[in-house]
Amino acid sequence: MDKNMLAGLEGLPEEDKARMSAMIDHLQLRDSLRMYNSLVERCFNDCVDNFTRKTLQKQEETCVMRCAEKFLKHSMRVGLRFAELNSQAATQD
Repeated sequence: MDKNMLAGLEGLPEEDKARMSAMIDHLQLRDSLRMYNSLVERCFNDCVDNFTRKTLQKQEETCVMRCAEKFLKHSMRVGLRFAELNSQAATQD
């Protein structure tokens, strides 16, 4: 976790800081798992339509790879844009 996230908690006792840090770590992990599950569900539903084999067909595999790549690129772009807006807001204060 980024130490800057706890910068506003300077007046709290160390025990409370540790509790807040653990809570933030937990929330970040939960959000990462939700994003991963969303990616898997979306790409599976969009790409896999034949259950006659235990492995993916070539076209399904290609679709899943493209879907995952698009999803991750989109998530990365949204994160970068959020960081840009956040830094702009911080400099305006």
